[in-house]
Amino acid sequence: MTYTRSNKGVCSRSTTVEIENGIIKDVEIVGGCNGNIKGLISLVKGLEATVAIEKLKGIKCGNKTSSCPEQLAIALEEAINQ
Repeated sequence: MTYTRSNKGVCSRSTTVEIENGIIKDVEIVGGCNGNIKGLISLVKGLEATVAIEKLKGIKCGNKTSSCPEQLAIALEEAINQ
């Protein structure tokens, strides 16, 4: 399953996740800090989505209301709950 959501409160514009049998197969984040996004995607590919959600939820970026990792966690949660 592939799911895309618009990000809120961060520099990146959207997050697309591909999940198969609860495992993160691919992630695309449009915008944001290129190196950090590449690192984040590399770390979560192959993880169980629920594990990634637990690790990423609640992370904030400076004075922003959220972060790209938290937006990824939200996208994963929304995808699972569909």
